[in-house]
Amino acid sequence: MEICYVLDASAFINGFDLTSDRNFTVPEVTAELKDFKSRLLFDEAVKSGLLGVQDVQSEYIIRVNDIIYVTGDNLRLSIPDIKLIALAYMLSQQGEHVKVITDDYSIQNTLKIMNIPFEGVLTEGIKGIYNWKKVCEGCKKEFDDDYPFDDCEICGSKIFKKRIKMR
Repeated sequence: MEICYVLDASAFINGFDLTSDRNFTVPEVTAELKDFKSRLLFDEAVKSGLLGVQDVQSEYIIRVNDIIYVTGDNLRLSIPDIKLIALAYMLSQQGEHVKVITDDYSIQNTLKIMNIPFEGVLTEGIKGIYNWKKVCEGCKKEFDDDYPFDDCEICGSKIFKKRIKMR
């Protein structure tokens, strides 16, 4: 069966060569294409029929949100990123052989957890699976993902996102 490619903005930004006509992305990716060259590649791919722009059913977005909340990737993924992962999940659930093209490590982390194949354009890709936690750089207190402030309630130091290797 032919591979179905799901393309992140980095595929266009970093010059992924569309050799297949089974390429898909989500409408929100266009907001991440800021330079003229990547926007032109995107527009030409759509116009020539090499790229389908597809919305995702909410049930798949909900499933992805459940996964990224557990891993802490919700702290790092944008709405276009989440919808792109959900598109890959939806297509794979529909029986497609999917490969996501992205250089975004947070997207790759979630895809690795979900056992969805991925490939980078300029990067080799992640090796392990990581979680993310909010941690105070002063007293090292860990905070819940929904902690609303940028500084620690105890010592006043900045809160940062710490990567924790899972496997």
